[in-house]
Amino acid sequence: MRSLWLAAAAVTMLLAPLAVAQDNVVKAGVDAWERGDFKGAVDRWRPSANQGNADAQFNLGQAYKLGRGVPADLKQAESWYGKAAWQGHEQAEASYGLALFANGKRSEALTWLQRAVQRGDPRAQYVLGTMYFNGDVVAKDWVRAYALVTRSSQTGLNEASTALAQMDKYMSLQERREGLTLARKYEEEFNRAPSPDLPPVRVATNNPPVTQPPARPTPRPAPVAAARPSVAVPARDGGWRLQLGAFGDPNNARKLWGQVGGRFPGRQVSYVKTGSLTKVLVGPFASRAEAAGACGGVSPCVPTR
Repeated sequence: MRSLWLAAAAVTMLLAPLAVAQDNVVKAGVDAWERGDFKGAVDRWRPSANQGNADAQFNLGQAYKLGRGVPADLKQAESWYGKAAWQGHEQAEASYGLALFANGKRSEALTWLQRAVQRGDPRAQYVLGTMYFNGDVVAKDWVRAYALVTRSSQTGLNEASTALAQMDKYMSLQERREGLTLARKYEEEFNRAPSPDLPPVRVATNNPPVTQPPARPTPRPAPVAAARPSVAVPARDGGWRLQLGAFGDPNNARKLWGQVGGRFPGRQVSYVKTGSLTKVLVGPFASRAEAAGACGGVSPCVPTR
């Protein structure tokens, strides 16, 4: 089983494509990158990344991961991926989880890998599958592991196909059959589910520090939760709130609440100014688990105290 650990570490080096945005500076950097002018690309992205542009932050993460235009530095890659991920950048969320995993921060990686699995990312499916197989951070679950790695293998990820052959040596025929049945269920759920109802990538003058993991959603693909009825529910205050985002423009913070407020009946919203950012906090909740369970299909949605 040691080989599964090594394979999981290796797949974290697989990259998603660069982010191409309407932003002219980011696009100019991508054009330079494609010409082989990696330093020129990095020089174009860095000012925008420092100003909070999530696409530029993600692309800088790619540069540091590959060592193109800058020295290879997976910790720097993790940092830039994290800044973009906390703004809801979909590509960054998967890459951030993989970077955390590669840097030995597996407990923190778990949440982001689960989020990426919800979107069908094959790299995240594979790594999370090996975690379930090895009992790494999560409880060992070979059936779920087989299902996730099967889903990843179906996309053509060679590492996943190799891992399935290794799993076959340890798992019974019944366990493998259950894993394949669960893989089909995951696929059906994913195909039925609408696209995740995520807010667009926001541009902020600064980003909140990446100091705590977000809520832990279910690792299997699931439909976006329907809007909850506007019926007040008792709310015990255990000191927990949900952070739904941080915005350079306070009007965007209020706009977000106008879009998702109906999903949090009986809760109150607070707009908390932190430096140049306005955070959207919702609560109260009695516990972290209660707060995390209230996220539904809203993202980002992070329990905090």
